[in-house]
Amino acid sequence: MEYSDLSVIELRRDLHCHPEVGWTEFRTTAIVAAILDELGFELALGANAVNEASRLGVPSSEEIAAARQRALDHGAPEEYLEQMGDVTGLVATKRYGDGPTVGIRIDMDALKITESTIPDHAPAREEFISRHRGLMHACGHDGHTAIGVGVARAINRSEFDGTLKLFFQPAEEGGRGGKPMSETDHLEAVDHFMTVHLGLGHETGTIIAGRETPLPNTKYDVRYEGAPSHAGHAPNEGRNALQAMSAAIQNLYAIPRHGDGGTRVNIGEVSAPNQQNVIADQAMMRVELRGETPELENYMTDEAVRIVEAAAEMHDVDVARSVYGQTTTFEPDGEMVGIVSDAANAVPDIDHVILREPIAGSEDASFLIRRVQETGGTATYIGIGASNPSGHHTSEFDIDEDAIELGIDLVAEAILQFAA
Repeated sequence: MEYSDLSVIELRRDLHCHPEVGWTEFRTTAIVAAILDELGFELALGANAVNEASRLGVPSSEEIAAARQRALDHGAPEEYLEQMGDVTGLVATKRYGDGPTVGIRIDMDALKITESTIPDHAPAREEFISRHRGLMHACGHDGHTAIGVGVARAINRSEFDGTLKLFFQPAEEGGRGGKPMSETDHLEAVDHFMTVHLGLGHETGTIIAGRETPLPNTKYDVRYEGAPSHAGHAPNEGRNALQAMSAAIQNLYAIPRHGDGGTRVNIGEVSAPNQQNVIADQAMMRVELRGETPELENYMTDEAVRIVEAAAEMHDVDVARSVYGQTTTFEPDGEMVGIVSDAANAVPDIDHVILREPIAGSEDASFLIRRVQETGGTATYIGIGASNPSGHHTSEFDIDEDAIELGIDLVAEAILQFAA
């Protein structure tokens, strides 16, 4: 297949059929690289696009090998797979003139959700549903990737006087890819930086020029290890990892709320692969902690670590924890919010502009935004309404594809205004 011949809607639907979760986006990255290579962009792939050593929540080597093979089997251009190695991600750069350098972050990963097959669900009805059971683009990142490619094409046809940098980021879900991408040299000379998100409960034609103040977030993998024994014959000889984890869960949810602002805790995944008649020697949980400010998130983390370790001591088991994902917070720059608002008012079919709106959850673009701001650039996070019929991270999530073209027109117009 000649991927460069695909329209942005055809590209979105192709990617929707082939969802790839964080750090396994081999097919997506390779296809985008092939298209942008033909458009004359300089490509930095894999470990040249992210700090490989600081990746978070990386799948096993077996999962990565299987994902690379599946990408190859499903038409990924082999040349770019070879350049990636075992690491996904892409930074594409093209210099058009002496003006400012504009960066755009585009996330690419999918979720571990089985997609709905009901007739009202457009991907099922129009036959571009996920081909990989248990995986689904349930947050719109397939549309984001199409917007990134569409912006590259639009700027290639324009009279932009500057440099365009496109950051196709892996592993947004779980907050695993933003930090390692922010720790590269690619962001050092960026003057203006944007990231986009489709949907968010807003109708097509609505734009949020500056989404702001996401909750700082840390996700931990916690593993308890005790000693097994027969639950009927010699329960006293065991050291119960599951009981320790259960005590920790109860007390994690009991962390006192803080008077200085909002705090959150959630345990989203637990497992204890033991027989029912054996004292559990292994138990694992995935814990998520958030705070309205970095200080409040630190408070939650400190309390959680104390509880997790105390539960291990109480039940005489060992405990190990590792960071699975992490985000911080940010404020969009007023200059950027104003320019994006002006650009939105210049795009036909955009009929409602919201200047600022808080992000209720967390967002790992925060690390890239903060890095640009810390090195003297300006940044914002743009919301693009897409009339999503179901909430994000649900099996029936979808977007109005007209929003993709609106997003391209908006971002391209903003880029031209930065250079004006």
